[in-house]
Amino acid sequence: MLKAVILIGGPQKGTRFRPLSFEVPKPLFPVAGVPMIQHHIEACAQVPGMQEILLIGFYQPDEPLTQFLEAAQQEFNLPVRYLQEFAPLGTGGGLYHFRDQILAGSPEAFFVLNADVCSDFPLSAMLEAHRRQRHPFLLLGTTANRTQSLNYGCIVENPQTHEVLHYVEKPSTFISDIINCGIYLFSPEALKPLRDVFQRNQQDGQLEDSPGLWPGAGTIRLEQDVFSALAGQGQIYVHLTDGIWSQIKSAGPLRLPPLPEPIPGHSPRTAGQAHPRGPMDPRASLLLLGNVYIHPTAKVAPSAVLGPNVSIGKGVTVGEGVRLRESIVLHGATLQEHTCVLHSIVGWGSTVGRWARVEGTPSDPNPNDPRARMDSESLFKDGKLLPAITILGCRVRIPAEVLILNSIVLPHKELSRSFTNQIIL
Repeated sequence: MLKAVILIGGPQKGTRFRPLSFEVPKPLFPVAGVPMIQHHIEACAQVPGMQEILLIGFYQPDEPLTQFLEAAQQEFNLPVRYLQEFAPLGTGGGLYHFRDQILAGSPEAFFVLNADVCSDFPLSAMLEAHRRQRHPFLLLGTTANRTQSLNYGCIVENPQTHEVLHYVEKPSTFISDIINCGIYLFSPEALKPLRDVFQRNQQDGQLEDSPGLWPGAGTIRLEQDVFSALAGQGQIYVHLTDGIWSQIKSAGPLRLPPLPEPIPGHSPRTAGQAHPRGPMDPRASLLLLGNVYIHPTAKVAPSAVLGPNVSIGKGVTVGEGVRLRESIVLHGATLQEHTCVLHSIVGWGSTVGRWARVEGTPSDPNPNDPRARMDSESLFKDGKLLPAITILGCRVRIPAEVLILNSIVLPHKELSRSFTNQIIL
C-alpha cells in the first residue's frame, strides 16, 4: 500500500500571495477551476495502491477547509485527512510529528508533495524508479538555467546511478542546473534521519534550567537538515523530469503554466473544442486561443476573445467585446462590455467597468532558453513596487474608461481614476 502527504503550510506563509490569501487559504486558491491542492490529490489518487492522503499544515480547520476535505473524499473515494501542527514545524517537522499516522497500516512508501507547486506530477514514474532501486529518499528534479537555479535547492547527481552527491538549498553561487521540485517519495526508514535531527535539536536547544522538551526541537527543515546532511551517503536519489513544473510562491505563475490534465467535470476549453452543452449554446462559438477554462455557470458573450491561459470562475459575467489574456477571473466577478484584462487576476465579486483596461507586466520565461523557469517574483525592491501582474482584491469596483496598470488593489475598494505602479489601500 501507498500513502501521500501534502504539505500545505500555514497562514504565516503566503505573504507574497496577498491580497488573494486574505480571502481564501493559499492551498484552496482556484487553479483551472478547482482548489490548488485538488490537482495534487487527483494525481495521488491515480497511483495504483494509494490508500490514504494526509494534509499537514498549521491552518485552522475552518469551514472552507472542512468542506473541501469532505468533497475530495467523495470525489476520489479515498480517505483525505487534515493533520494540524501545534506550531509551524518546517517542511520535515510535521512528517516526524505525525509519523505514527503516516506509518499506520505499514505502507510500502509515501509521497510527500509541497502544495505550492504546479506540475504534471509524474508519480507513477517515480514509484517505478523507487521499486527498481529502493532507497530512503527519492527526489523529483528538473533543470533550470544558471541564474534561476540559485533560487532553488540545487542537486549534484551521479549521472550513472542518479545518487544525490551534494545538495545546497538556494546557493549563493552556481552549484548545478538540477533543481529540487518539492515532490518526493520516501521509504518508511526515511523517518529515522528526521528522528536524529529532532534529537539533535533537543540537545542543542535545551536550557540547563529548563527540563523537558525544548519547543523548537520539532522544527525540521528537510532541505537543510536532511538532504544536505545525507547527500553522498547512498541514501538520496533523484528522478529527473522534463515535464510541466513551476513553483507558486506568488500569484504571477498561476496564469502561465499550461492547465493541468482535465479534472472530471472541470475540463479546460481549448481552441477548436465545442462546449459540452452543445452547438446551440452561445459559448460553442467563442474564440478561444490556447488553454481556457470556463466554469459551466459563467456567462460569456459570444464576441468575447479569451486566451491563452485564462480561467473564468463560477458565476462570472463576461460582456460583449471583452478581451482576456493570461488572466484569472474569480467567482462572481463581472467584466462589462469592451473591457481589456491582460496579465491580471480579478478578485471575487469585483467589477470592471466598460472600456476599462486592467493590465499587468508579464514575467514569462525566456522562450529561447528551454531551461528557463517562471520566477515567483518579489513584490518590492528597494522600497518600490516592481512591475508585475495586476491583482484586484475581492469586491473591487473599477469605473468605466480607466487604466489600472501594474498595481495591487486591496479588497472592497471603489476606484474613481486610473492608477499605475501602486498599491491602493
